[in-house]
Amino acid sequence: MPELPDITVYLEALEQRVRGARLENARLTHPFLLRTVDPPLSALYGRKLVGLRRVGKRIAFGFEGDLWLVLHLMIAGRLHWFAAGAKKSGRVALAAFTFDTGVLTLTEAGTKRRAALHVFGSSAALAAHDPGGLEVLESPFEQFSARLTAENHTLKRALTDPRAFSGIGNAYSDEILHHAGLSPVALTQRLDGTSIRKLYDSIRHVLPDWTRRLRAAAGGEFPENVTAFRPDMAVHGRFGKPCPACGTAVQRIRYADNETNYCARCQTGGRLLADRALSRLLKSDWPKTVDELEKL
Repeated sequence: MPELPDITVYLEALEQRVRGARLENARLTHPFLLRTVDPPLSALYGRKLVGLRRVGKRIAFGFEGDLWLVLHLMIAGRLHWFAAGAKKSGRVALAAFTFDTGVLTLTEAGTKRRAALHVFGSSAALAAHDPGGLEVLESPFEQFSARLTAENHTLKRALTDPRAFSGIGNAYSDEILHHAGLSPVALTQRLDGTSIRKLYDSIRHVLPDWTRRLRAAAGGEFPENVTAFRPDMAVHGRFGKPCPACGTAVQRIRYADNETNYCARCQTGGRLLADRALSRLLKSDWPKTVDELEKL
């Protein structure tokens, strides 16, 4: 799922291409993409786009008259830009938004259709759609600490909860926790002040650092290689590969459609975390530490 760094780079690219442009029409090819009916999508036609903003992991397009179009790309949704007159190619789009400067399309890989489109009739309605996560890059440490410890959850769950923190998902939570040297299953209300400070500092390092990297990779073009798996990430999507800090093989915990990636030496004191499927299968044969695993 595109997260804060990806959404930021998308917004920067859109600012250059559609701010001040008029939306001429929109074409949807999937009936369940549009999740609202009042106001209708057609209410945006002919209106000038006057603002863009990030709302959690959503992209909000502000039009004249305080109307808003909001895209939630979910896991596999991606945006593509075609300048006016350019030939459109690639996979069939779920939606195509024609501006007087070009065409913005939305595609979604796979067969599950999770991406969503909403149209809101006011800034108040848009605000009500905001899950309310804290913007850590804009918040003081004390506010972050209070939000983190308000409930007792694992760090992985807390960081990826959009009601707790804004813009952080599965990929960058792995990178943040590795940078901080903290276990993904550590409980928020059991952390000491030093650990909370390390986590806060890591968020404020990892997210801007990856934003800069993605911006440089786009090179001024519209970002077309948005992915949650990048070869220069420390642990996310790198199961079995060496940790860049200590060389130990990266481990993972699988659950549903997601997985948590971590380094046992750097983050859990050498202890292997139980994987729901594999550790239940192996039972007493499941190695408890990375040293036991390496001996096997």
